[in-house]
Amino acid sequence: MGRRILNDALRTIVNAERRGKASVELKPISTVMSSFLRIMKEKGYIKNFQVYDPHRVGRITVDLQGRVNDCKALTYRQDVRAKEIEKYTERTLPTRQWGYVVMTTPDGILDHEEAIKRNVGGQVLGFFY
Repeated sequence: MGRRILNDALRTIVNAERRGKASVELKPISTVMSSFLRIMKEKGYIKNFQVYDPHRVGRITVDLQGRVNDCKALTYRQDVRAKEIEKYTERTLPTRQWGYVVMTTPDGILDHEEAIKRNVGGQVLGFFY
């Protein structure tokens, strides 16, 4: 999956939040994008999302909550070891109180808190706060 696809989708979400929209439609889709949105939903940043026709071009409809300030996907692959996750999140996120770094690990796509609990490192996909 191209990082550009994920970055475009996340920027679409941020722009729709800033405009005050209730929902947004994302095209094209990928499994990484739906995993990223699943983490955003678990953390309470979006209400819900639905995937339509995932086997073709497809689309995802996201119900927004008005809580996303910024979210970005990294266009370069940055490896982070399990011991370095805390230092990386301090550098990336504006504060320790909110925000999550999403990374792909051998255990699947996880946020930084879950990766610290499982003691696994991986490649950073992006972050949101």
